Amino acid sequence: MEPQNKQIKVSSQQKAEEPISSACERCPLAVQRFGIDLEKWDYIVALAGNPNTGKSTLFNALTGLRQHTGNWPGKTVARAEGGFGYQDKKYKIVDLPGTYSLLSASVDEEIARDFILFGKPDCTLVVVDSTCLERNLNLVLQVMEITDKVVVVANLMDEARRRGIEVNYRRLGENLGVPVIPAAAAKGEGISEILKAIHDMVMGTTHTTPHRIASEGPLKEAVDELTDMIEKTYPGIPNARWIAMRLLDGDQKVRETLANGDLAQLTQGQVKTRESVDLDV
Repeated sequence: MEPQNKQIKVSSQQKAEEPISSACERCPLAVQRFGIDLEKWDYIVALAGNPNTGKSTLFNALTGLRQHTGNWPGKTVARAEGGFGYQDKKYKIVDLPGTYSLLSASVDEEIARDFILFGKPDCTLVVVDSTCLERNLNLVLQVMEITDKVVVVANLMDEARRRGIEVNYRRLGENLGVPVIPAAAAKGEGISEILKAIHDMVMGTTHTTPHRIASEGPLKEAVDELTDMIEKTYPGIPNARWIAMRLLDGDQKVRETLANGDLAQLTQGQVKTRESVDLDV
C-alpha cells in the first residue's frame, strides 16, 4: 500500500506540558469524557464484540442486577454499565456497541474505537461466536492492534458442539497471542474462567503477545515517520502507531479527528498537546 501524499494540519488547544504520570492512567480523568465514574471501582473492563454473539448475555451473567443504562455523551447510542467483584477487587464493565470492525464507518464503531484507544480499559473482552469464528476474528485482530490487554471469549460453544463444530481453543489462543476462553454464557459455562482471566490480565499475571501484521519496506518507513510525528505532537498518546496506520489507510474519520482538534479533546486528562504541526500523509 503506497502512502498518499496529502497534508493534514494537526491543531492543538493547549500548549505543551509534561504528560500526566502513568500512575494516573486509570484515574477518572482518562475516561470522564465518556461519562464514566470510576470513583468506587478498582479497574475498568471493556466488552466488545460483533452483534449476535451473546455479548449482552455475557454482560448480564457477569453483572447480575448491578448495572444501569444511559447514552454515550453527545450520542443517541445506548450504553450499559455494570460491575462485579472478584478477589477483593471491584471491576466496572462497559458494554460497547456491537460492531463488525473499528474502522469508524459508523457511530457505533467510532464509540467502540475511541473507548478502547483513549479510555484505556484495564482489560478488553472481545466476544466471538464459536460457530463462525472466521467472521468474528476481524474485530479481534483490530482490537489487538490497539491494545495488548485482550481476552477473547469464544461464546456459544454449546451451539458449536450441537452443530458438530470442533474448535481447538488452546491453539487459537496460541495463534492470536492472547487468552481464549470457551463459554456458553446463557448456561453459565465459562463464567468463572472469564473472571479469572480478567483478574490475571489486570494483575499482570498474564502476558500477551498479540498477533499483528508486520509492515515492511516503504510502508514501515511511512508508519514509523508518521508515528514519531504524532507522538511529538501528542506526548503520551496511546498507540500512535495505530493512528498512523489508519491515516495511511485513508481513514476519513481519523483524519477529521486530527484536523479539527478532536484528538486533543479525546486525550485531555491523559496528555497535553504541543503546538500545531503539519503531517504529510
